[in-house]
Amino acid sequence: MDSGATAWILTSSALVLFMTPGLALFYGGMVRSKNVLAMLMKNYIAMGVVTITWITVGFSLAFSGDVGGLGLFGNLDLWGVRELDLTNAVFGYQVPDLLFMAFQMMFAIITPALIAGAVAERMKFSAWVVFIAIWSVIVYAPMAHMVWGGGFIASDIGAIDFAGGLVVHINAGAAALALILVLGPRIGLGRDSIRAHSLPLTILGAGILWVGWFGFNSGSALGADGGASNAFVTTQVAAAVAATTWMIVEIVKNGKPTSLGFACGAVAGLVAITPAAGFVTPLSAIIIGIAAGGICFYAMQLKSLFKFDDSLDVVAVHLVGGIIGALLLGILADEAIGGVAGNAEQLLRQAGSIVFTLVFSFVLTYILAKVIDATIGLRVDEADEQQGLDLALHGEQAYVLAE
Repeated sequence: MDSGATAWILTSSALVLFMTPGLALFYGGMVRSKNVLAMLMKNYIAMGVVTITWITVGFSLAFSGDVGGLGLFGNLDLWGVRELDLTNAVFGYQVPDLLFMAFQMMFAIITPALIAGAVAERMKFSAWVVFIAIWSVIVYAPMAHMVWGGGFIASDIGAIDFAGGLVVHINAGAAALALILVLGPRIGLGRDSIRAHSLPLTILGAGILWVGWFGFNSGSALGADGGASNAFVTTQVAAAVAATTWMIVEIVKNGKPTSLGFACGAVAGLVAITPAAGFVTPLSAIIIGIAAGGICFYAMQLKSLFKFDDSLDVVAVHLVGGIIGALLLGILADEAIGGVAGNAEQLLRQAGSIVFTLVFSFVLTYILAKVIDATIGLRVDEADEQQGLDLALHGEQAYVLAE
């Protein structure tokens, strides 16, 4: 083991966990003031619930030996992380096995939290808790196994994913689409004014996400070395280029740059570089940033075209951004950096993995959402939605004027 690598992965784990509060602020500023606490809670509760599911069974399903030779999920040999200690005897990385588990846990936490932006302002908190608890076990853990645990996508399809383009972003985006189709649109959508209540909160959240993403991507090198350094630089480049590109497209299309647009562009770039950060050069990161900033901007029109209510554009940013990064990785991967060369064959592998992830996540999420809806119900009633979820579900108000 290496003390420098251990120190860096400890830091990276904390940075990735800090992204979930950042995401909460990013989303929270974009909802109406009567729903901001409910939005924050949907993010924060993931830090509680998913920690429990990950420690008990999730990590084992993701990183234990394969079940049945299908490559879909692991066994329960590591349930309760009981076989892990401060050595590296199980996984052989430069860091303790227990730290590797903790680093992966932070990814498991933020992935379902990403979905929260799609269901803002109308989903029951109780249903959300049940949803993320089950989803983290039956969807996220198998996806992590298939990509990072030596399973089907890595071994049979041959796709690569440095830090979560498939496992985190496309997975969460496809799940978000399935969930919102079951949930339905917000009351008054297209008729009433539904506007972000606090863009400063959103900008602050985007900044926290940007900083935390260095742990997300650079930490995925699992060492304090050249690979981590490359991921750090490509992450910064892609985010900066995508944010600037989004702003330029806004100016051309609408005549004015917006703070929300710059923030969304930065996140789109961060999403797109995630699968590629440790496999491409900084110059290639520029290409990924331009593609993410431009394409994700126009992808926001999808919800109007197909008439679904993706409240905070999870599909446009995370699903589309993840697809952009995963595909361009197949072309731009540099063998001298990550050991994989970009070519037509790798592009086909990446495309196959994207299709598989979309179908796997969408179908399982849709079934889960239908079951929850038929039992405890997914959606708050009309009166609670009109009143606002903060008071209706949590008995609190985000902003109270002094009497």
